[in-house]
Amino acid sequence: MDKMKRHLVWWGAGILVAVAAIAWWMLRPAGIPEGFAASNGRIEATEVDIATKIAGRIDTILVSEGQFVRQGEVLAKMDTRVLQEQRLEAIAQIKEAESAVAAARALLEQRQSEMRAAQSVVKQREAELDSVSKRHVRSRSLSQRGAVSVQQLDDDRAAAESARAALETAKAQVSAAKAAIEAARTSIIQAQTRVEAAQATERRIVADIDDSELKAPRDGRVQYRVAEPGEVLSAGGRVLNMVDLSDVYMTFFLPTEQAGLLKIGGEARLVLDAAPDLRIPATIQLCRQRGAVHTPKPWKPTMNG
Repeated sequence: MDKMKRHLVWWGAGILVAVAAIAWWMLRPAGIPEGFAASNGRIEATEVDIATKIAGRIDTILVSEGQFVRQGEVLAKMDTRVLQEQRLEAIAQIKEAESAVAAARALLEQRQSEMRAAQSVVKQREAELDSVSKRHVRSRSLSQRGAVSVQQLDDDRAAAESARAALETAKAQVSAAKAAIEAARTSIIQAQTRVEAAQATERRIVADIDDSELKAPRDGRVQYRVAEPGEVLSAGGRVLNMVDLSDVYMTFFLPTEQAGLLKIGGEARLVLDAAPDLRIPATIQLCRQRGAVHTPKPWKPTMNG
């Protein structure tokens, strides 16, 4: 009787083991099909640093960590008091240079008027020279016949020489007036250049003032406040760090023989620990390795949608 009971116990135990094996076989997780590779990774989003363009002091920060922001939204402001003063200085320089342009143009008009007057004097001196030259010619002819005195001939000769010298002086004044006109035109160009330089300086300062408002370059969520109001940062100093939740990727590490079979643009599926039944479609974006003695460079599938 005891022997029969022992046989029944062994048979029962065997049946339980068989049932457990069958249940495990039927309920075991599905393996990876042939031709597929699997690995673990962590989902990450593209990070963006919000930094200063120029050195300065943080005036205020308008967002908190974890806050969602829209593209173009002002996140922080830098102190712009020094820039505002520099802009006023540049505006004053513009006005001064514009006044110099006006003065140079007025001087040009004056020099042009002087040249016209000098040209009129030249014509007058030419007429006088022509008159005294003819008189001198007549006096010399009459002197040869004894019709005029030697003194009269000498006076007419002196008058002709004086008129010729006056004409040369008038022509020299015309040349000087032309040189003065060219100098006035050069002064106008120089003054206009100063105006343009001052205007460029003012535009640069305005651009720096605009850049002192740190704006979100894209939609995303603020991850860290790296600096706080009152801190002085150098150019390129980080103020905030945000993540773009629309640009999400996962990095995997695969052996060389498997990574070499992947194709850029190929399909992938992501399985989350929190939702193991969910398959998220993704695309292979990058696949490369550093070298035979290093761990292969991860390939990064980008999530669709």
